Amino acid sequence: MPTVRNWARNQACVPVSVEHPASTDEVAAIVRRAHADGRRVKVIGAGHSFTATAMTNGVLLDLDRMRRVVSVDVEQQRVTVQAGITLRALGDELAAVGMAMPNLGDINVQSVAGAINTATHGTGLELGNLATTIVGLELVDGRGDVVRCDETREPELLRVARVGVGALGVVTEVTIQCVPAFHLHAHETIEILDEILTDVDADGVPAFARSAEHAEFFWMPGARRCQVKRNRRTDEPARPPSRVAYVRDKYVAENAAFGLVCRVGRRFPALAPKIAKAVAGAAGERDLIDRSDRVFASPRHVRFVEMEYGIPVEALPEAVGRVRDLTATLSFPSLFPIEVRVSAADDIALSTGYGRTSGWIAVHQYRGAPFESYFQGVETIMDDYDGRPHWGKLHFQSAATLRDRYPEWDAFAAARARLDPDGTFRNDYLDHVLGPVVGG
Repeated sequence: MPTVRNWARNQACVPVSVEHPASTDEVAAIVRRAHADGRRVKVIGAGHSFTATAMTNGVLLDLDRMRRVVSVDVEQQRVTVQAGITLRALGDELAAVGMAMPNLGDINVQSVAGAINTATHGTGLELGNLATTIVGLELVDGRGDVVRCDETREPELLRVARVGVGALGVVTEVTIQCVPAFHLHAHETIEILDEILTDVDADGVPAFARSAEHAEFFWMPGARRCQVKRNRRTDEPARPPSRVAYVRDKYVAENAAFGLVCRVGRRFPALAPKIAKAVAGAAGERDLIDRSDRVFASPRHVRFVEMEYGIPVEALPEAVGRVRDLTATLSFPSLFPIEVRVSAADDIALSTGYGRTSGWIAVHQYRGAPFESYFQGVETIMDDYDGRPHWGKLHFQSAATLRDRYPEWDAFAAARARLDPDGTFRNDYLDHVLGPVVGG
């Protein structure tokens, strides 16, 4: 079998076979055979996880043939889809029936199953991660049995299984609670980073986070200024950028030109401070109105690796300041911006947002450039705030260090023991971050 790699090309495996099922029944049959043969099974979507969560030397499932819309309930604003559908395709399908996801991240090529399994999130103080929109779930467990749960049928399992990190089973269908389709007014400004960090309310929440329904900022290490993005719902008609402006901003500036800048920085790291100033200086203000999913997401063609941590939102200004100080000490500089977002609390056992409103700090490095000491330094800072790493992004934690950060760790472990008692969905990564299956 050929080698399978993720999008960033930092993870690879050689599975014994790659299967492309088209239905839940086909998934179940494949898992039953693998279980009988004592083989492991993993699932890969778009490969946008930077960890080895989908890697296996056993059977690898690719759900690229499971992208169908199963049913639409316009009255309840719900849609049931096969788990392999991409977020981008889902956005188009929802728009066609007057619905939308309430929130999305800035990349839309992931499969729905991959996005919810890793607790992928967008930004917004009142908005949870994508898994919080799931009101029904179908999966194939470790012995090949089909399990269904929703708000009336095994609601406790639904609550836990919405973020499964690939350890509970093969998600085959999901029912999503949507909202009526809406436009977003996107306004991007250039502001002083120190002013953003010092402007907090009486509860310690950064003011930028309350300044719009969806707010975030990012800056190049070494730069004084940051780009702040604020997206607000609006009833105004769409006013999207022209095709020329979109190509110029999203493909030429944010991908082609930025990729060239990163290659130069990787080859000549001493130029990084000048690169930071050039990138910061090139950023400008933007103002547009468009369909929500089109505003949320942007094309990403420059490959990188990433670490992202969720911490209590009131700790965000201090933590950002410490990360900024760290970047000034690196022997090899960061070539990518640092991104800061927020999200609401939820009650999903292994969700990074469990029980607390989160501030998010994401650090990146261009593919092929050294990142280990940078990411380790950031993780040390995040540990001081009981930081929880995004399940789809790089980190150096283990089950021993993570257990106490999740109050319902044992509830997840119990669901895992029930659904995969023989460890069909184990791999080295899950063994490291979740530990062995216990009590199956």
